[in-house]
Amino acid sequence: MTDTQLRIAIADDQPLMRAGYRGILEASDGFTVVGEAENGHEAVSLAARERPDVVLMDIRMPGMDGIEATRQITASTSTRVLILTTFDIDQYVYGTVQAGASGFLFKDTRPNELLEAIRIVAAGEALLAPSATRRLITDYAARTATNQQHTPRPHGITAREREVLTLIAQGLTNAQIAQRLYITEGTTKTHVSHLLTKLDARDRVHLVIIAYQARLVS
Repeated sequence: MTDTQLRIAIADDQPLMRAGYRGILEASDGFTVVGEAENGHEAVSLAARERPDVVLMDIRMPGMDGIEATRQITASTSTRVLILTTFDIDQYVYGTVQAGASGFLFKDTRPNELLEAIRIVAAGEALLAPSATRRLITDYAARTATNQQHTPRPHGITAREREVLTLIAQGLTNAQIAQRLYITEGTTKTHVSHLLTKLDARDRVHLVIIAYQARLVS
């Protein structure tokens, strides 16, 4: 086990899927599986007990589904949730993002892409790479902005932080933002950290939602 070991919990009602995820994680450096759950209730209890860095969460499970489990986990812990599902219906994506999920992948994702997605979600540094995921998140944010009668702009942030927030919402990485604004990547990370704190956002996914709701981007 390394110093950068990420602690992962798996929530899926299918034993073979859980075994598959566990096998991928345990065969890879930097990950340890702290527990499994076969429904939402077990997932919430597992997250409260073990405080994993990331929960791999199925949506359709008996009893409490993955959306409600995600809502409870993100409301009571700092654990991040990565949704893995076979269903690509928009309402599921909107529901999971609204519940506080940090990412959304389909179950046919390649193992190396899954591992990279877990690292990204754990770090909170970027949106997931697939363009479909970014599109769904921005569609969600745009819908919520359209449905709001008043769209208050973020308060308490500097002009530079507003610039960084706008570029985050456009999908730029820290390195790309640094290049665009002629600042160092370290300075960019500091601005992102300040934005997360000032806007009470869990990660960059939620910074994107805030930017769209405030109509900083369209």
